[in-house]
Amino acid sequence: MKSAEPALTAYLDGFTEDPGYLDYGRIGPLSRAVLAESLGQGEILARARYGSLGHFGEQDLRMRAAVAALTRFRADQVVAQPNTSMGLMHAMFGLTGDVLLSPADFPSLPFAARRAAEALHVATPLWLEAETTSERAGQVTPGQVRDQLTPGTVAVAVSLVDSRTGFRTDLEGIRQVIGDRLLIVDAIQGFGVVDAAYEVADVVASGGQKWARAGWGTGFLALSDRAVERLTPVMSGFTGTVPAGSEELPWDDVPPPVRAAAAFGVTNADGIAQARLASALEEIQAVGVDVIESAVAANTERLIDLADEFGIGVSSSRDARERAGMVVLQPPAERLTALGAALHNHGLTTTVRSGSVRLSAHARLAEETMDMLRAAFVAYTAAERY
Repeated sequence: MKSAEPALTAYLDGFTEDPGYLDYGRIGPLSRAVLAESLGQGEILARARYGSLGHFGEQDLRMRAAVAALTRFRADQVVAQPNTSMGLMHAMFGLTGDVLLSPADFPSLPFAARRAAEALHVATPLWLEAETTSERAGQVTPGQVRDQLTPGTVAVAVSLVDSRTGFRTDLEGIRQVIGDRLLIVDAIQGFGVVDAAYEVADVVASGGQKWARAGWGTGFLALSDRAVERLTPVMSGFTGTVPAGSEELPWDDVPPPVRAAAAFGVTNADGIAQARLASALEEIQAVGVDVIESAVAANTERLIDLADEFGIGVSSSRDARERAGMVVLQPPAERLTALGAALHNHGLTTTVRSGSVRLSAHARLAEETMDMLRAAFVAYTAAERY
């Protein structure tokens, strides 16, 4: 087997953000390759040389092929979206029947389900009731899903990674308990760093602005053949009437949507955004998601060990098989502000909300960042003694 070390080294060299950044769960700073891609594509558009504009149309197939390689869907099963939320809207508005999902998931999922129900009255959200006493409170597990399925449930929607806890959802386990119901996955919090079983899902919606480090506007929707058959493309524009890659336009007529993933498009996508996403995913593919995942797991372990050293509570899972790139610190409620202030004062970028501090580490974790984090913890614990 060819060693992944040279590719991983090149990948790690693409991290150019300043030390102290631990917030990939919110936004991933552009990789070196993506920045170069963006600048190069922008230069092509700015100069608009004769024959150059067709180049941007070619980015659609490039992007779909890159997404297909990571999700194990076919390229024709992928359609560009402006973001994850719009992809989820397409899926929810296309449903007829009940969809089981957690109200505690990131708002994109419950909002899409509720808005679809309010507007069309053909899909109804069934709110999954999670346990409140378990250490997995608020997290979606196969057992919880199995126990709350109803005869009218046509789909189950989950987040690949819970944005508040970093908990990884067991997609294969959920598939086993839901049978042939549609499985809809919001993959944004793990896409690019979690080697997930996307092939068991029917709908995968994600974007590249977080862990893939491709920037905003880089969303996509991947649909299984079963999803294409069962979902109605409610918001389908003129590009949704022809197969992916076709340059035909439906002049002087409004034909029905094509029976394919392309039906869930509204208009021509942003070619530069597609190029950014393709560049990011090609870089990931060259290394291997499993290799990146291992590096992320090792770095999150370092964060947990440092928190333990200073006696700072960790509420996220300590099992690498259950967590993605996030470590959630849970200080006493009266000390949350002090911890947030210590991190801020030492130049660390994190997310503080819902009574906790979320640290998000990627495959590269600079020693200077660890030194800054240690200094922040020292200041925090020293203040506690006074």
